[in-house]
Amino acid sequence: MPSHLTTSHGPAAAPPPSIGYRKLLRTTEFCGLYVSFTLTAAAGALSGMALGTLVDRQTGSPFLTAVSMYGATFATVLGALTLMSVADGKRPRRTLLLLQLASLAGVCAQAVPGLPLAARFALLLFLGFFQSLGTGARLGLLAEVLPAAGYAPARSLMNITAGGTAILGYAGGAVLLRYAGPQGVFAVAACLTALGAVVVAATVREHSVRLTRRPGLQQTWRTNAELFAHPGRRALLLALWVPNGLIVGCEALFISYDPGHAGTFLAAGSAGMLLGDLVVGRLLTAGGRRRHTLALRLLLAVPFLLFAVHPPAPVLAVAVFLASAGFAATLPLQERLLELTPEAIRGQVQGVESAGRMTWQGLGAALAGGLAQYLGAGAAIALAAAASLAVTVLTRPFRGASGDRPR
Repeated sequence: MPSHLTTSHGPAAAPPPSIGYRKLLRTTEFCGLYVSFTLTAAAGALSGMALGTLVDRQTGSPFLTAVSMYGATFATVLGALTLMSVADGKRPRRTLLLLQLASLAGVCAQAVPGLPLAARFALLLFLGFFQSLGTGARLGLLAEVLPAAGYAPARSLMNITAGGTAILGYAGGAVLLRYAGPQGVFAVAACLTALGAVVVAATVREHSVRLTRRPGLQQTWRTNAELFAHPGRRALLLALWVPNGLIVGCEALFISYDPGHAGTFLAAGSAGMLLGDLVVGRLLTAGGRRRHTLALRLLLAVPFLLFAVHPPAPVLAVAVFLASAGFAATLPLQERLLELTPEAIRGQVQGVESAGRMTWQGLGAALAGGLAQYLGAGAAIALAAAASLAVTVLTRPFRGASGDRPR
């Protein structure tokens, strides 16, 4: 095992005191990263709904609609495999700004009327690649500007905000689509993306992340190989990626399942995520989070099985709300991954985790969309949920994913 990826197994230290959300937001640099993240999340929600609606109107294909909503996630794996080491480069603030400007260019291009669908899907890959690198840079900076005790509350707050932002984004997107059309929604998303870059420039200072080798393709591959060589980390990544991705595949079929209630289902899911992250990240201790990880992972999939029997829309909205609280299982898993990660490569490892999770969201959307082509959206949602449940049960023996010492 390479020495810089091992962890100490000395006597357990007392857990650090919890840091509240207000204290976090009084930190100027975290506040800037947080606001920028919020604006980027809002832009993503608007762009996804606009493109999904546009593709559904033009093609009527559940598969293409699902892929259009989450297709950017396919390109995140390219970022993880090629240039993710830039997240731990010497000037992460400048890197983040440049990546946000690249994303801005992609969103602006989507707003062009009459753009062919092939070009739109190519832009999705472009956006996904740069967004994955931007996520790594942002999370690397997050670990730099906050003490270790602030990491879990910070990720919890950002996840909660993502849920709330998605609710507002989907609701606002539905209104904007009615009056401004998809191109108008893309234009608003571009403005939010630009504002996010301005916030980073104004609030975040440059940090020198502890990197001993020059970032690039070779450095990315070397660190990734060392990352996956550890059984505990592999188990954590499997638990973080696959079940979540399959459930996102379920969500990608909401428009095809019931266009009239898709916005309600998406908003209910975002609200459930918000509640789950609030309870798990703010009210539970680190030990409590780990003890409830399996239950949350099971909750994530089970309610989606109801789509097989087509109950009324309000029942399904409640089911989606409850299930989405299970996404909070990512918090203790991410917390454990950070514990197993040396400081010098935190940005890359967190970027790989995020990129893999997003890639599996794209794969889940594609798999669910393909099933829906032949079985119908309801049956495809239930099958994807059953597969997610099976993966959760099968990965349960990997105790290293939930808190045991690395092997």
